[in-house]
Amino acid sequence: MQPAQKLQMIETNGIRLRTAIAGDGPLIVLVHGWPESWYSWRHQIPALVAAGYRVAAPDVRGYGGSDKPDAIEAYGIKTMSADIAGLISALGERQAILIGHDWGAPIVWNTALYFPEQVRAVAGLSVPHFGRGMMPRLQLFSKLYKDRFFYQLYFQEPGVAEAELEADIRMSLRKVYFWASGEAARGGLKVDKPADARLLDGLPDPQPLPVWLSEADLDYYTEQFTQSGFRGPLNRYRTSDIDFAEQAEIKDKQVTQPAAFIAGSLDPVLRFVPGIDPIELMRKQVPDLRLVELIEGAGHWVQQERPAEVNAALLKFLGGLS
Repeated sequence: MQPAQKLQMIETNGIRLRTAIAGDGPLIVLVHGWPESWYSWRHQIPALVAAGYRVAAPDVRGYGGSDKPDAIEAYGIKTMSADIAGLISALGERQAILIGHDWGAPIVWNTALYFPEQVRAVAGLSVPHFGRGMMPRLQLFSKLYKDRFFYQLYFQEPGVAEAELEADIRMSLRKVYFWASGEAARGGLKVDKPADARLLDGLPDPQPLPVWLSEADLDYYTEQFTQSGFRGPLNRYRTSDIDFAEQAEIKDKQVTQPAAFIAGSLDPVLRFVPGIDPIELMRKQVPDLRLVELIEGAGHWVQQERPAEVNAALLKFLGGLS
């Protein structure tokens, strides 16, 4: 049974975020990633509400029904963390538990660092917390993927990826969702292409859709990106130097709140940096990492691909909080 979530416009940090709100109890904020929506949490909202929580799942800035600033600098990690901190306050709460997936994971990890008094606990899905690092992330990726295609490098020139993705939004989403899924990984999909390739080059168009993504689900996502376009969502990838400069103030801080990490065992994010164990690296930055759950056979869209297992892991983590 779906909860009676309501979509509300909430003012925070100088913008408005369209936010799905349901339930009563301690506040949990769910922060989605790229290219997604509040709707990415459709399987978690009812489970968390049934467990006695109040849930708020915003469209992050640039997405869906939320405000969509045009400037790249409007999507820096500190600004987007301030959006979440402001959302907590706007909902009348002093603290919240934060759960984020994909880009939502760095947003919640960094909110825990920039606004620690407002974060009771934090869980990241798919993207571990590594701290600031020694250089801006684009410098690292440029070294690791020299002369090879890497999507985050391709996204840097404004307008290029937007034009490709917006030419046929439904097809673009089908391909992207399948590309990072457990089904693609289990089927042996490998996409290795030259640096001057485009994002969708060589990506299969799944027929039929993966079982976790219905035509109705795809309808909703397509409608949202038809409304929003891809400019704001892609701008989050264009803030590497901004983020590195802003994170200087928190570079020596650890995430000290109770924390959890959940990912699919086949998530490509876990292999972005060859030869590095991302979870062991994260433990140095997150000393109270209470739960690590790798869901066997799942890919990047873990809370949609394997909702029952993700919900069970989240409820186990939440149940251990004082």
